[in-house]
Amino acid sequence: MNSLIIKNGRVIDPANNIDEVRDVFVVGGKIATAAAQDAEVIEAAGRIVTPGLIDMHVHLREPGRSDKETFATGTLCAARGGFTSVVCMPNTTPVADNTGTIAFMKQRAAEAACVNVFPTGAITKELKGEELAPIGSLEKAGVVAVTDDGHCVQNNELMRRAVEYAKMFQLPVLDHCQDYNLVADGVMNEGHWSAALGLRGWPSIGEDVIVARNILIAEQVDWHIHCQHISSARSVELIRQAKKRGIKISGEACPHHFTLTEECVKIYDTNYKMNPPLRTEHDRDALLAGLADDTLEIIGSDHAPHCSYEKEVEFDFAPFGIIGLETELALSLELVRKKILSLRALVEKFTVNPARLLRLQEGTLSVGANADITVIDPEREWTYDVAQTASKSRNSPFHGWKLRGRALTTVVKGNVVWRETEK
Repeated sequence: MNSLIIKNGRVIDPANNIDEVRDVFVVGGKIATAAAQDAEVIEAAGRIVTPGLIDMHVHLREPGRSDKETFATGTLCAARGGFTSVVCMPNTTPVADNTGTIAFMKQRAAEAACVNVFPTGAITKELKGEELAPIGSLEKAGVVAVTDDGHCVQNNELMRRAVEYAKMFQLPVLDHCQDYNLVADGVMNEGHWSAALGLRGWPSIGEDVIVARNILIAEQVDWHIHCQHISSARSVELIRQAKKRGIKISGEACPHHFTLTEECVKIYDTNYKMNPPLRTEHDRDALLAGLADDTLEIIGSDHAPHCSYEKEVEFDFAPFGIIGLETELALSLELVRKKILSLRALVEKFTVNPARLLRLQEGTLSVGANADITVIDPEREWTYDVAQTASKSRNSPFHGWKLRGRALTTVVKGNVVWRETEK
């Protein structure tokens, strides 16, 4: 019957304006008002109990690159990080630009995933930015948004038509903001450190120009564009001012961007190579301010697995991206300790905010909702070891970091899919 009692935890459920010590009951895989007689009891005194966390920016690499990640390994990684739902990107092989690939992804998720998987579809065919994908058909196939993540539509007219098309089907548009001409072949942030290290620069204006473009299109079409993995101070301010004008625009931040800076690249470790790149202290401070005032209303990992042999090359030739599902929560809890965010505000960025944007039923502990629940010990101290990750890949800059805060129990539809044992 998938029946549980999670007792004595501090329940934080922003969707229902709840922040109090109470019990959570699960009967038949749903949130209930009372317990079943045979319910398993999970003691949560001193713990935080939240709706299951949602990461809306994850690369599961299947189909096509199961050597990097699979639905089984990627979702186990998510469960270990406290995430009960992940939104997977369409830059697979073949690209998720057709109903057949979406059907395959949904089937593989049903067979192998231990958490909820919500697919996105491509904006353009083969992510080439030349011809629109069949967005209406993708919506009927079950995508929750469209994006060319990993790529960016450069043709502004095509992007406008894509947003108009997506609006017809009430699909939000997610955008990887990168002007190819400005960025060219940059591999790290353009500035002092790129010059000092002799690496080609990736200027922040290459992000800012597309963010500005998206704001204008969102205003013109009156439809929502979500700017993924924001890294630049100017982009934060552009989004802030646009939101004040009521434009349907939003932004997300990744833990690596608000934790690290470009200086980390000085050891030429390719695990610090990501797109967009790590930027300056000023940019990081702007991201923190944007998180604090809700300009950036969502936190996502941009979990991007790569094989070791791909990263073990010269910095110029290594692929962009890092894994992040298992470290995301602990790194984000530092925002609470530094009083940048309240605990409730942090939970909002992982639950109700992504659920609202994507029109998901998840992100709540309402009675009758699916029992997706995360139990967190905010004080648990642990050391991240990539040799112990559930991911098939090891490309994390946080290997060996001593972290504080961890998901102890992850529940999906009433089933315990991850339980951290005491050490």
